[in-house]
Amino acid sequence: MKIVITGGAGLVGQNLLIRLLARGFDDVHVLDKAAHNLALASKTHPGANFLQTDLSRRGPWENIVAAADVVVMLHAQIGGNVRAEFHNNNVVATQNVLRVMSPDASLVHVSSSVLESSATDDYKLTKERQEELVTSCGRPYTVLRPTLMFGWFDRKHFGWLARFMSKTPIFPIPGNGKYVRQPLYAGDFCDIILACISGGPRNTAYNISGKEKITYVDIIRAIRRVQGSRSLLLHLPYGVFYALLWCYALFDRNPPFTTAQLQALVLDEVFEDMDWEGEFDVEATPFETAISDTFTHPEYSKLRLEF
Repeated sequence: MKIVITGGAGLVGQNLLIRLLARGFDDVHVLDKAAHNLALASKTHPGANFLQTDLSRRGPWENIVAAADVVVMLHAQIGGNVRAEFHNNNVVATQNVLRVMSPDASLVHVSSSVLESSATDDYKLTKERQEELVTSCGRPYTVLRPTLMFGWFDRKHFGWLARFMSKTPIFPIPGNGKYVRQPLYAGDFCDIILACISGGPRNTAYNISGKEKITYVDIIRAIRRVQGSRSLLLHLPYGVFYALLWCYALFDRNPPFTTAQLQALVLDEVFEDMDWEGEFDVEATPFETAISDTFTHPEYSKLRLEF
């Protein structure tokens, strides 16, 4: 079975590669445009094949995708302030991948729980369009919509928060911080993807939420506890926090946390709690176990991806 992972050098792709190679898959190809992350992946997972490329443009990657039996679609623009980048990386790249895929190939598409959210930013709008392209492409597919994820190789979410906390004696919290989240362990999510690869396409979409509902401030406390940090948690009014992010974005074209993501963070939303353990025969890892493993694993917790 030839498996192609688009956007495979990020959080999910790196964790998925560990599990694919451990289970004996030996024809795995990773496509990604992030040079540093791809180089780290090739060093960490020598049993796979890697190509640096931009899927929004034509190139040699098309021949790799055309020969795939399964395409795991992970590529996505998650953050940033440039609208065109969301369109190119979420919409145009997906159109290109679907154009060259074999009609006999199946697809596992990683969408997002943001589609079930009331947020209305560029990320949501382009992820909606991306999912529409997948479900109407005429190929067998499975769509997975995960909530906020964390785990080894996390550079955007918990990983960035942890690194920031390690560098500052004061850690700012927007408002009261009591925004309910359902964080999903990347290891569990990758086991779900493996079940989709092995079990075949289902031609439906699944909302995949973390099994434990935890407030944002309690997540920060858990990270602080696991790291042994002494940072003081300082609650700031929402308006002040927003202004600080807005000013930061004036000096950083690709900030790790944007005002749009802040607006999404403070939405007090609870997503569907489907029985993905029973559906995919995957046992959920308890949050405390997962958060500890994320930041204390002797090898993977020390590896750093770039934005």
